Amino acid sequence: MNFIGILKRAQHKNISLVCVGLDPEPAKFPAHLQGRPDAVFEFCRAIVDATADLVCCFKPQFAHFAALRAEDALERLIAHIHAEHPDIPVILDAKRGDIGSTAQHYAAEAFDRHKADAVTVNPYLGRDSVQPFLDRADKGVIVLCRTSNPGGADFQALDCGGAPLYLRVAQKVARDWNANGNCALVVGATWPDELRQVREAVGDMPILVPGVGAQGGDVQAVVRNGANAQGAGLIISSSRAILYASSAEDFAQAARREACKLRDEINRWR
Repeated sequence: MNFIGILKRAQHKNISLVCVGLDPEPAKFPAHLQGRPDAVFEFCRAIVDATADLVCCFKPQFAHFAALRAEDALERLIAHIHAEHPDIPVILDAKRGDIGSTAQHYAAEAFDRHKADAVTVNPYLGRDSVQPFLDRADKGVIVLCRTSNPGGADFQALDCGGAPLYLRVAQKVARDWNANGNCALVVGATWPDELRQVREAVGDMPILVPGVGAQGGDVQAVVRNGANAQGAGLIISSSRAILYASSAEDFAQAARREACKLRDEINRWR
């Protein structure tokens, strides 16, 4: 079963479109974890174990681990998810995009070293820069389309032959890059109108939607504009609002409450 199949199965089993983003920031960890040599792994593992039955996937952010020299913790975390929660896929949020053998090595890093089920990629360098990812038919390739940050419009909203560039990206991925049925797109929750346009362009293709929670994206607008005809097709990601719901020893339980709250809110509008 490829990534899309695993994702859909998890969404059905847990009745959830929630993705928990794993963005470790040790300064925000509870006091009892501060300074511990394996704090990054311990914190993230606790979040995972507390929320696994409420989500459809986890999304560790590569830079958060790499900046802390915690790539080993990332590998062990993904291995833990696969071992203890095998029905929940892992998206490595790395936003890769390069050419030639470098792209091949990035694909090997994501899928062979870290064992991720999917990875985010940047399409700006064109198809050959993501081809090594696309060739891995069992893995997910999640292409940046309309990102949640305000500066995304600098290029993504530029007119490209009568349509904005982000919409051309969506159309290209759906039409030409998805031969293995393993593609998805990233569209920020902060742009509901653009989300609707992308959904209309790509049919049932999954859309990863960051930007709810701390970034202020509206859940009702996301579901109304982004869900497919079956009320699914979305991976709605929240990181800080779940991870740092409490700074005390009950942080994992607080994260569970926030994840459950988000799941229930999404399902209310589906």
